[in-house]
Amino acid sequence: MTITSSHNDKLKTIRKLQAKKERERTGLFVAEGEDLLAAADAAGWVAADRFCSAGSGLDGIEVEPGLLASVSALGSGARAIGVYPVRWAPAAAGPLCVYLHGVGDPGNVGTVLRSAQAFGASCVAIGPDTADPFGAKAVRASMGAIFDVAVAKVRSIDALPGLTIALDPGQGVPLPELCGIGSDSATQFRTVGLSLLIGAEREGLPAELIARADRHAHIPIANHSLNAAMAATVALYEVTRMAPA
Repeated sequence: MTITSSHNDKLKTIRKLQAKKERERTGLFVAEGEDLLAAADAAGWVAADRFCSAGSGLDGIEVEPGLLASVSALGSGARAIGVYPVRWAPAAAGPLCVYLHGVGDPGNVGTVLRSAQAFGASCVAIGPDTADPFGAKAVRASMGAIFDVAVAKVRSIDALPGLTIALDPGQGVPLPELCGIGSDSATQFRTVGLSLLIGAEREGLPAELIARADRHAHIPIANHSLNAAMAATVALYEVTRMAPA
């Protein structure tokens, strides 16, 4: 049976889940697009509900194409939409974790998830004032990594695993030097793990948080700063060069 009414309760749910409060209330979030749903399938996630454009031949409850487009958060609409249970990891995990503090752009949060997946990080920890990783823009930017990388809520860096390295533009040791083969950081990475601390592009990390980190480092660049996603990606590359054998 094809859904043909905009008043359908399931379609109303999809619209409501664009709001963070509704995601928190229901414990559900939305993923849009065939690639994202395929990533969920590959990671073993089971949708609470799955919808597809009528006549598309895709799996799910068929919806009249115009109606499905009307509940999509994508400008171009989507032929497939899935509703999934939110999964928060019980704690931030090592050996390699990325901590985001005050990163308010959901696109950056999603891209960090994608980079974490690419470099084999075990967890992305969401700190205060950071965008919801289960929001539509973050989920889309993750390119499916939201289904593959553990995501934890963290209120204090005391909850992070291993050695903590705070990225502070222009301050501390150049990251390639800090992460050199045979360095103290490399030794600690092998023994206790490591967490990278990333702040927003303009504000950076709070001074008190930087002061509490085990190490302070910066990425040597010609201009003032990188956005959070780019900084995390470069830092993950440098850190994984000294990855445990």
